[in-house]
Amino acid sequence: MHIGILETGAPPAGLATAHGDYAAMMATLLGPAHDYSRYDVRAGDLPDAPDTCNAYVVTGSAAGVNDGHAWFAALAEFLRFARGKARLIGICFGHQAIAHAFGGQVVKAPQGWGLGLSRYDLAASVPELGTTVAAMASHQDQVVVPPEGAEVLARNAFTPCAALAYAGGEALTLQFHPEFEAGYARALIAAHTAPDISDTLRTTATRSLDAPSDNAAIGAWLNRYLATGRHD
Repeated sequence: MHIGILETGAPPAGLATAHGDYAAMMATLLGPAHDYSRYDVRAGDLPDAPDTCNAYVVTGSAAGVNDGHAWFAALAEFLRFARGKARLIGICFGHQAIAHAFGGQVVKAPQGWGLGLSRYDLAASVPELGTTVAAMASHQDQVVVPPEGAEVLARNAFTPCAALAYAGGEALTLQFHPEFEAGYARALIAAHTAPDISDTLRTTATRSLDAPSDNAAIGAWLNRYLATGRHD
């Protein structure tokens, strides 16, 4: 399958050298069976047409969908055009971007940062995962109202819409980061400069990464979606 990776962000300075950029992380998660093309969305680079690739992955980003970036308006327009013509996966910001583009609501969480390894309850058992899923979280914004036709697949007390599946297999999106291995997640937490991340939160988030993630199983789940359009 030919997968277009729509890069909307990059690791903080210095981390990409040791851990790779977000496109490389996604390619590692999804595996070598696919062909990959990358598009620097922030620089105005988008596919010429939805059928340029069989599927698209929208990566994470430090940006927010409500920040007013011109490049986001162009991305949202492309996603609406690609809807139903190519499979769509969204990760963290990508999850929010697809929801926003399709009519959902994204806000800054009043409870602050979601940071560290987090466990979410699945609405129904998934063959690769069972009834819960654990993966790294790093976000302030989150989807609070899903678009019409989107089903909430995962949630916890902090994040009510942690994964969404769109009708007809149009998209599968995740608020969490299965592409972040523990080493990068620790480095990212240490590199965060947001003034509202307390030392206590930073320490708790780092310690949470001692527990195992479900990254490999999530990768298998995403690959099954790419192949079949099914999430269940």
